[in-house]
Amino acid sequence: MEKASTKSALKFVKNTSQSAAQWSSTNSRVMTKDILKDSKFFDKTKVSNMASRRSPPKENTKPQEFKLHTQERAVKRAMFNYAVTTKFYIMELQKKQEEKLQKMIEEEEIRLLRKEMVPRAQLMPYFDKPFCPQRI
Repeated sequence: MEKASTKSALKFVKNTSQSAAQWSSTNSRVMTKDILKDSKFFDKTKVSNMASRRSPPKENTKPQEFKLHTQERAVKRAMFNYAVTTKFYIMELQKKQEEKLQKMIEEEEIRLLRKEMVPRAQLMPYFDKPFCPQRI
């Protein structure tokens, strides 16, 4: 059974060797291109053939007109806001009217209770003796 550290070390060596191989192959390609350009093997006709294969340059394109819906959305939003504010205003008016009605009902009940109440005479307290509550 191998230790975990030796396994990770093997993975590291394997990965670094692969990346080193890739690096060396890319460097060799670049080096060969540079050498071919500088050497007598460089053929200018191949370069001109490569240039002729390229597509012709594109003409400048004109942007298409596009329509934003911000104005339409702003109108719809204004209508929605107006509807919401009117709804709140109507609810507030109804609430005030209900409170006013409730207050009128309470005042009428108080007036009727006062009308029905019969005043009764109250006994006068004795001022000769101070009030002392009796304990039970």
